[in-house]
Amino acid sequence: MFKKLFITSLFCLLLVPSFGNAQIKMFKEPPFEFYKVSKGDSFWFIAQRYGLDYRRLMELNPTVEPRNMHVGEVIRLKPSASSPSSFEEQVVQLVNSERAKQGLRPLTHRADLKNVAHKKAQDMINSNYFSHTSPNYGSPFQMLKTFGISYRTAGENIAKGQTTPQQVMNSWMNSSGHRANILKADYDSIGVGFYHGAWVQMFIGN
Repeated sequence: MFKKLFITSLFCLLLVPSFGNAQIKMFKEPPFEFYKVSKGDSFWFIAQRYGLDYRRLMELNPTVEPRNMHVGEVIRLKPSASSPSSFEEQVVQLVNSERAKQGLRPLTHRADLKNVAHKKAQDMINSNYFSHTSPNYGSPFQMLKTFGISYRTAGENIAKGQTTPQQVMNSWMNSSGHRANILKADYDSIGVGFYHGAWVQMFIGN
């Protein structure tokens, strides 16, 4: 039991801005590339705040539903910003970079494992929870078995609120339990999921 709790140790870093009664600061242009959606945000408001054309902002974020923006969702403010659709692969690259520093073999980003991690990230947003235990899929171990993935050892890292792959990796690497998962020699495969600000890493070893 202790081992499972350690493997699926919980980490949450929420970066929700709080303006209180203070006037919201406006910018002539975005000081950064990504923005995390807060309650009540719209493309029009975000565009006004950062001196952008809201139609251009929508073009930069074609997968974001304007009438159903999720709190914590990451949107691009500049064309130079990488698409969130590439975040999952970037996290894998960062994981393997950290493992290489320790002389560990790289992890394979398996499509079936990635699918499960992405479904877990979606589930956390759609069912409004932040936990290793899903009300719909159960524990990460149960979820892997439900989707037909066998393993000898397995683990999961989750996070919510970070806006870039590097930011979420920094958070995980600064947490002993999550760092242990990333650098565990027994793992050979990984699946990464990202959905509306929720991040999931699933690891297995066979």
